[in-house]
Order: sequence, then C-alpha cells, then structure tokens
Amino acid sequence: MSAIASATDVERRVFAKIGWRLMPILILAYIFNYLDRNNVGFAGLTMNQAIGLTATEFGFGAGVFFVGYCLLEIPSNVALYRIGARVWLSRIMISWGLMSAATALAVGPKSFYALRLLLGATEAGFFPGVAFYLGTWFPARYRTRMLAWFMVAIPVSSVVGGPISGWLLTMNGVGGIAGWQWMFLIEGLPVVLIGIALLYLLADSPEEVAWLTDEERCIVRDQLAAEKRPREVRLLSAAIRDVRVLILALVQFGFLVGSYGIGIFLPLILREGRLSEIEVGFVSSACYLAAVIGMILWAGHVDRGASKVVNLSLACALSACGFLGAILFRDDFRVSVVWMAVALIGLNGARAIFWTIPARFLTGIAAAGGLAFINSIGTSGGFVGPYIMGWLTDETGSFSAGLLAMSGFLVLAAALAWSLRRFAPGE
Repeated sequence: MSAIASATDVERRVFAKIGWRLMPILILAYIFNYLDRNNVGFAGLTMNQAIGLTATEFGFGAGVFFVGYCLLEIPSNVALYRIGARVWLSRIMISWGLMSAATALAVGPKSFYALRLLLGATEAGFFPGVAFYLGTWFPARYRTRMLAWFMVAIPVSSVVGGPISGWLLTMNGVGGIAGWQWMFLIEGLPVVLIGIALLYLLADSPEEVAWLTDEERCIVRDQLAAEKRPREVRLLSAAIRDVRVLILALVQFGFLVGSYGIGIFLPLILREGRLSEIEVGFVSSACYLAAVIGMILWAGHVDRGASKVVNLSLACALSACGFLGAILFRDDFRVSVVWMAVALIGLNGARAIFWTIPARFLTGIAAAGGLAFINSIGTSGGFVGPYIMGWLTDETGSFSAGLLAMSGFLVLAAALAWSLRRFAPGE
C-alpha cells in the first residue's frame, strides 16, 4: 500500500510540474483571446455612435466574427495536428493580435463587418487546438482540472478586461485617436508578443522537453496509454457522424448563444443603470468574478467523480434561470444584475465541464478534427446570440426579449445534455 501511495505521489508531482510549465502561458493567451473577442461590447458604448451602427448592425458585426471562425475551425486544427501545436498556436496568436488591433480602423458598418470576419478567421482553431494539445500531456483525471484552469481565463478576461476597457475608453482624443480605437490597439498588439513567446515556451510532446527526466516521461507515457476510452473513435469521418459528437455540438451551440449574447451586450445592458463607462467596467468585472469562483468550485466537484453529463445539464439550466430572473426583476437594477451573475456562473460552469466529455472517446486525428467540428458548430451560436440580442432590442426597445430568447436556448441545451446519459453512460 505504501508503494502504491508513493507511486501516486510521484505521479501527482510529475503532472503538477507539467501544469506549472504549460498552463500559465496558455491561460494568459486565452485571457487575451477572449478579451480581444469580446472587447467589442465595451467599444460599442462609444463606437456605435461614432461610426453609425444600430443595435442590429452592432450585433451582426459582433457575431459575424464566428462565420470566419467556424469556416476555418476544422482546417486549422487539422493543420495543427500535422504541423505541430507549438508553431500553429503561435501563428494563430500573431495573426489574431494584428487583426484585433486593426479593428481600430473601422469607419462604418461594412468595414466593421469585414474586420470582425477576418478576426474570426485568424482566431480559428485556438481553443480546440489547446484542448487537443492538453490531451497529449494529461490523462483524463488531470485533464478536467487543467481544462477548468485554462477556461477560467474566459471569465477572468472579463474581470480584468472590464475595468481596463472602461478606462481605455476615457482616453478619447489622446493623440487624436478615439478611446475605442485606443482600446483595440492596446489590447490587441500584446498578443503578437505572446504568440512569439509560445515558440520558445511550448513543446509538441513530453519527448521534446529537457525539463522532464526519463522517468517522468515514462510516467506520462504510461498514464496516457493506460487511459480507458469508452467506444473510442480514431477516424475523423467516424467522429463527425458519432451521435455523441453531434449532440455535444448542439449543446455547445445552445449555451454559447447565451454566453455571447450576454457577453457582448452586458456593457450596454449595464449602461441602462445610468453608470459611467468605468462603473460599467467594474460592475461587469464583479459579475464575472462570481463566475470565476463558481466555475472553479463546480469543476472541482466534477473532478471528484460527479457525473459530467448531469452537471453539464444542471449548469445550462441554472443559466436559463439566471436570465429569467434578470427579466423578472428588471425594475430593480441591482437584483437584476445579481441574476445575470447567476446566469454567468451557469454558463461558465458548463464551459468547464463540457470539453472534458469528448476527450474521453476521441483520439488521434479524430480528436483534433472532432473537437474542431464540435467547436465550429457550437461556436456558430456566437453569431446567433449577439444578432438575436441586437435585433430584438431594436424591435422591442428593451433587452428583455433578447434575454428571454437566451433563456430558451439554454433550456434546450440542458435537455440535450441530459439526453447524453443514454449515449455516454458513466460520464
């Protein structure tokens, strides 16, 4: 028994060592990924009037990002599989950093649409690429925790980015440049430097690093080889026909409609409370701070053996309730904001759990392409959510109809997630 305990301790130390080497730079990269994707919500506080965007045009432009993103998601991840994660993830970051900064050049609806479309195209493949990459370093019992820490970057980007974006908007007129343009420039260009750093800080596999001993590499190989994968799928063609993959794609579509609908429009919703740009940033930050705490606690609960599928369904249901609560208490601004925070806890809890499920049965190129397929279908919800929010806001003059639509999509996502109990027993 003592020998087994000792072996387990050594194993934990090995994967903790790998985690400390890989996760900080990947988390930092993902913080900027979501910051550059969603800072358009803060830009809209002043940009919409400056370049003449209606709520519908703003929502369409924010969402069209995902058209380019989804079209190139699978080709990008197949390229990552063949070229190697280190080089390809670096390429993605450098090109998206340049394109994010270029959004400062928007002068009207058409240029705004074009720049957002190109930003999505350059970002394509980053998240599923990292999910695939982590699967080559961590077995399932560590992967859930690593993915949760990686994905905590999503709400953290809003916790940090909210106040920063609000403050950058106050730089309006400095050097003859509008505040929203400064925001895109200052939040976009550092990504290029991080992309260059990835070339030096990442390795494609445990076999290529000097900071693992031969014994430690052997532990990693043995743990990955011993991993049990229910109904394992190795071929890309089989992966995209697998009913579990199709259901997961639809579940992700549902909760991302809600996630991006609220994520893009939250600053505009908060402005209804007669807050300044900086106050909007701090209130938004507080909502996402609650989401960070909830996400970590929920991932820890699942990591200790709770059903992934059941908790994914519950997270989607909680988010639906949060949206409904925000509508029911819309006359009390503070209470409504609390309910929106509840919705964000559910959405980010779903994110933390979701990506641990497909990695259990997809391997090899089926994992690279299958994860990208799920993400390409699912993230099309990133187009639908902001567009519906913008259109319903223009049609009704209120954000409530859009929030109700978000709730409906989350209810459907919860039901589909629950149906996975039939196709993925034991998850």
